[in-house]
Amino acid sequence: MGEGPLGLVDPRVARLIDANLDRAREGLRVVEDWCRFGLERDDLVVRLKDWRQRLGRLHRNIYKQARSTATDPGAGLSHPAQLERHNPQAVVAANCGRVQEALRVLEEYGRSLDPSLASESAAIRYGLYDLEVTCLNASEVNARRRTLHNCQLCLITTPCPDLIERVTQALTAGVTMVQYRCKSGNDRERLDEAKALRMLCQHHGALFVINDRIDLALAVDADGVHLGQNDLPTDVARELIGEARLLGRSTHTLDDVRRADADACDYLGLGPVYTTAVKPDKPAIGPMRLQEAQALTRRPVFAIGGIELNNITALLDMGCRRVAVISAIMAAENPERASQQLLQALLPPVD
Repeated sequence: MGEGPLGLVDPRVARLIDANLDRAREGLRVVEDWCRFGLERDDLVVRLKDWRQRLGRLHRNIYKQARSTATDPGAGLSHPAQLERHNPQAVVAANCGRVQEALRVLEEYGRSLDPSLASESAAIRYGLYDLEVTCLNASEVNARRRTLHNCQLCLITTPCPDLIERVTQALTAGVTMVQYRCKSGNDRERLDEAKALRMLCQHHGALFVINDRIDLALAVDADGVHLGQNDLPTDVARELIGEARLLGRSTHTLDDVRRADADACDYLGLGPVYTTAVKPDKPAIGPMRLQEAQALTRRPVFAIGGIELNNITALLDMGCRRVAVISAIMAAENPERASQQLLQALLPPVD
């Protein structure tokens, strides 16, 4: 359609097309900026920028001339739902929806008036459906890995009658990662406990991973799974859980650390640092081995095994700032206070 005088087009339709072109281009820019600055995903940025420019080329002067913000009854209107966008994922989802709706309007009203605009709008809309999922998955991974990077204390659970209460106290104290480990009971009981712990961790903004059981992790939409040396290979496990979830691996030797690093595990557990009743057959590796392991990988390494408040100083002297504990919290008389003391001990020294 060429640039003709406004009188050849119903001015109401022209205003409608102008408004929805603005809406679509603005929404695409919001998503593009998150992909650029939040996710650093150049591949997504290139696609979004291309869509914006393609719509810009079709934003003809005849539509812009029909613009009349002063007489638009919807100008400046807001909705309470806009105040509920508390994180980047919510902003991205809202703006993808906004763009998709605007593009559908352009398709419908442009089909007979401006076929090229209608066709381009349809192509971009379908492309955005897929890109939205990719962007939201990447955002979820980004959020999980950021929390993992900042995590200093991981609580590994052990079966007990007051499990939920103890974990609640630890989370209240500031624990930001919980690994559900249960070797007893039946799957229905484990599923119920995992669901309850998942909800607790979500409420406190903490990561929730499940030991060994990929099926259980998927069933409760856990943040990830933690595997031992004899569990599924990393590539097989990753195919099952997807890229959005975290994958941790237990390591006991420097060779284990090298393999886990090469396999691109998200984090490592290294131990037992000290003798522990949980794995009495595993010899203690000692704090020095922890320092050697951390030199082999840039991935988060959590020291594990017999760690308590009274022996954590030796780990800190080796540069350790992440630990995973069981009995130090689960067997404590006051889990909240025990968690607070451990977190305080893990704080970096003030110069």
